[in-house]
Amino acid sequence: MATETKEKKASTVAKNFQPLGDRVFITYTEEMERTAGGIYVPDSAKEKPQRGIVQAVGKKVENVKVGDQVLFDKYSGSKLRIDDEECLIIKEEDILGVFTNT
Repeated sequence: MATETKEKKASTVAKNFQPLGDRVFITYTEEMERTAGGIYVPDSAKEKPQRGIVQAVGKKVENVKVGDQVLFDKYSGSKLRIDDEECLIIKEEDILGVFTNT
């Protein structure tokens, strides 16, 4: 249920925001809270994910669409916080790839 609430919240934020040009608006996906060995990782030791879901795209964006799960460069874009949700605005060229559901 918490995931559903986050997705609804993110899509609400995206409805109120339209990136310009070749910009893409992304919300981060949650990373695992513990390692494969079962060790819990505290928030302070976690790295920011490099994976997110596209919430909105500018008019010049050609290769990604809303709903795509993408991988992006760790230090790219502008990070911002909207309604207590961390978001990212990046150029389309900073997206390294799109995950497929096959």
